[in-house]
Amino acid sequence: MIDYRELVGRTVDERTSSYRVEDTILYALATGFGADPLDTRQLRYVYEDGLVALPCMSLVLGYPGFWLKDPAYQVDWPKVLHAEEHFEIHQALPVAGAVTGRTVITAIVDRGADKGAFIHSTKEVRNRADGALLATVNSTTVARGDGGFGGPDAPRSTPVVLPRREPDFVCDLPTLPQQALLYRLCGDLNPLHADPAVARQAGFERPILHGRCTMAVAHHALIRACCDYDATRLRSMRVRFTAPFLPGETLRTRIWREGSQAFFDAVCVERGVTVLGNGLADIAAA
Repeated sequence: MIDYRELVGRTVDERTSSYRVEDTILYALATGFGADPLDTRQLRYVYEDGLVALPCMSLVLGYPGFWLKDPAYQVDWPKVLHAEEHFEIHQALPVAGAVTGRTVITAIVDRGADKGAFIHSTKEVRNRADGALLATVNSTTVARGDGGFGGPDAPRSTPVVLPRREPDFVCDLPTLPQQALLYRLCGDLNPLHADPAVARQAGFERPILHGRCTMAVAHHALIRACCDYDATRLRSMRVRFTAPFLPGETLRTRIWREGSQAFFDAVCVERGVTVLGNGLADIAAA
């Protein structure tokens, strides 16, 4: 059973890690960039000449791994799912170098025995050389099998409300059947996304795509539709994960522009299911 008094405020991971140009390219390839080898706008993210690091790569830099699998956290880990994610870029990410990532549990909310618990964490990514803050990543995980431990209840954060009109942009991006296996190479080794037996244990017919990878595909759509493939203009992005998305499916991202803000959601084309909701990104002027 979760002991929230013991866990809230705990630093679950603090690590310094180096990454290479090849790792930056791998991240872009694993999230779908470079699918059109003749599109030079995408080439800047998958080719070393003039390479640019994607903002969404902040999700995997200094990544603590699947820390909730550790028995110390007393969580039924096969039932853990990603609920929400938000990153903010403070300085452009270097294409190679060394960073320090520090992840802290900021809150645990008891939703009840039949609803599970929300576990909130924050990761700061800093440049190892000078300590400069590069990015802040806030994550919310739902531990579906771990509610009813007597912890505090609290309302969920106020959701982003999408405009009630037709979207300004609709962008369809296909994914690969092996996309989750590629994305795992970026550091997220949760077996839910690779092992069919673990997926079945969690209640799914097959391995699902990582929520952060699905988010990165929508991030690709935002960069295409709103930034003319200039990723440095995307300053922040937040989203709720509303349903599983499967490798090999097509993600349709619907985008509403209002000034510097881009509201969005995303639908699985093949099943007609909304898999990302309440999305909001901040886009700098060109």
